[in-house]
Order: sequence, then structure tokens, then C-alpha cells
Amino acid sequence: MSAKEIAIEVIGRMGEDSSLHEIAREIEFMAGVQEGLAELDRGEGVPLEQVEKDLPSWVIK
Repeated sequence: MSAKEIAIEVIGRMGEDSSLHEIAREIEFMAGVQEGLAELDRGEGVPLEQVEKDLPSWVIK
């Protein structure tokens, strides 16, 4: 699916009263998801063990 098709699908799912800010935020989220999936396809993912090790430093207390 092309980037334009994804944007059209996202906009189509949103309510008629959605603001431009909400639409932009949703498209930005989908762009991040697509980028993450592409990284995984290229083998650039982070192993679960590394995430589990690093996670405590990511959490705000």
C-alpha cells in the first residue's frame, strides 16, 4: 500500500469533526509504524532481551 493510500485510509476512518491536528497526529503515528516495520524487514530490530534490559531506564518514575 502506498503512503498516499495509507493516508486516505486513515482519514476515511476518522470522524467528520476531526481536526487537522488529530488527522496529522494519526498520519504521523502510521508513518512511525510503517518505518518500524520497514526496519524489521531489513533486520534492524532490537532483540527482546535487549529491550527488557533497557526498559527500566526508559520508564519515568
